[in-house]
Amino acid sequence: MRGYSIKNLPEKYALARLKEEDISLKDAVNIAHFLKGKKLESAKNILDGVIEKKVPVPYFRYLDSVSHRKGIGPGRYPVKAAKAFKRLLNDVSANAEFKGLSENLLIYSIAASKGRVIKKYTPKAYGRAGAFYKELINVDVVVTEEGQQ
Repeated sequence: MRGYSIKNLPEKYALARLKEEDISLKDAVNIAHFLKGKKLESAKNILDGVIEKKVPVPYFRYLDSVSHRKGIGPGRYPVKAAKAFKRLLNDVSANAEFKGLSENLLIYSIAASKGRVIKKYTPKAYGRAGAFYKELINVDVVVTEEGQQ
């Protein structure tokens, strides 16, 4: 399993991966930290709330100028990243169903990491161009049956 963030897998598991997704690394890291250890259906409901801007994602890292949210502390509503995570959780749910796992699934491991960097250019005055770099993100998720760890 080259490229995955987890080495020791449980006995019954399902996994999925988003490769080179155009989302913010800071948002992805905080969403992954928020969802780890939660039930799969609960995590999907949480992401629906984030997309509707009703449930904030608490930030534990990259806190510079992150506003306080009532009841959770610093947090935001990263809609674009939440949509990507929702798609990933739907994929891992389908993989678990294909493997014959039960409906009670826990998120055993979820990790966001840097992917490929693309160098792009923006036009400037007098025929010049300025370079900027677009960082892509990889996200892995492993789910297990409840009580399996």
